[in-house]
Amino acid sequence: MVEMATQLSFSWDLDVPEVRQRLLVTGASGFIGSFMVERALEKGFDVWAGIRSTSSRRYLQDERIHFIELDYANVDHLHNQLLDFKREQDGQGWDYIIHCAGATKCPNKEVFYQVNFVGTRNFVDELMRCQMVPRQFIFLSSLGAWGPQHERMPHQPITTDDEPQPNTAYGISKLCVEEYLKDAERFPWVVFRPTGVYGPRDKDYLLMVQGIQRGFDFALGFKHQDITFIYVRDLVKAVFLAIEKEVTERAYFVTDGDVHTSKDFSQLVKQALDKRFVIRLTAPLWLGRVACSIGSLYSRLTGKAVTLNNDKYRILSQRNWLCDTEPLVSELGFKADYDLARGTRETIAWYLAEGWLKTKKTPYEPKAPIVPKSLNVLKSLKVPKVLKDLKEKASSIVNRKSFNRK
Repeated sequence: MVEMATQLSFSWDLDVPEVRQRLLVTGASGFIGSFMVERALEKGFDVWAGIRSTSSRRYLQDERIHFIELDYANVDHLHNQLLDFKREQDGQGWDYIIHCAGATKCPNKEVFYQVNFVGTRNFVDELMRCQMVPRQFIFLSSLGAWGPQHERMPHQPITTDDEPQPNTAYGISKLCVEEYLKDAERFPWVVFRPTGVYGPRDKDYLLMVQGIQRGFDFALGFKHQDITFIYVRDLVKAVFLAIEKEVTERAYFVTDGDVHTSKDFSQLVKQALDKRFVIRLTAPLWLGRVACSIGSLYSRLTGKAVTLNNDKYRILSQRNWLCDTEPLVSELGFKADYDLARGTRETIAWYLAEGWLKTKKTPYEPKAPIVPKSLNVLKSLKVPKVLKDLKEKASSIVNRKSFNRK
């Protein structure tokens, strides 16, 4: 019997296809979204990039990326788009959704509300209606959703125990989404509220860097201001830690853990640019308010979003950007890989390489003296000695004329 069992023993060597987890990044063509896509590919996910038909695919060149267009403004169209995807995937939806889609600059408050809140609400509703609720729906909110807190010195970190009081249309729209997610029944949300996000591909901090490169550093307000940062790759790291830990119904403030002033950032930019002389100009808050009001008026009249607007004034005038990252560290084990110095160096190196900043001009090198073609011809010819004297005379004549010109 033992011998028979030995003869019958064998192992199956089946070629079973690997089942990869599906992950959707909305707003994938944007600054943060494009980095989310890259990390998801590195982690081995089957990745879908949610984009618009007009979206640039400059940072989405990897052949492994699947693309899907989602119309958040049109509920019926969005419903059909989701059902089409579900049919193509044999009745399956995405395992994870990282929702980065949204507007950061708009001509008026209503557009913020429609794009950031209504669009996300429609998306969440249709995911539930189509029975495509993921394991985690990760929403990229903002520290701005909590608004100015503890503005008197000494500044204290903003915490989840503080009552949110956003004072910008952008922050209000983000808070509306957060509250809607929390009220959704059996919906596995996770919220991240990053502070100022910087890094390659970002255009907001680029304006400040360009000003410093031109020799001017602008600041607003004379009162002390504490500001915080998070490098884009560190924000991405935090999001994927949440996926690893499988947390749900949790919200996290995100910074690199350090506190800075605007002058600290300016100094690091100067060092990265090797800029020795920069004029620092500090304007009173009222002057910033005037400039931003003019920008908002222009935006309303033309329908075009501008950088300097009333929302921007409120952001610049806020003095306290500290926030409590203890839950991020204790629950997810997060630790930033980039401090501000390293992140600034890498960001500016990318700006220079991509031509977003002007590179230094190469020093002037005097050209070699122009030799008359006639002499070059004579040098190349093998002439008898009878013509050699003629060549020397011609050379002396040319030199004498050059000397006279001087």
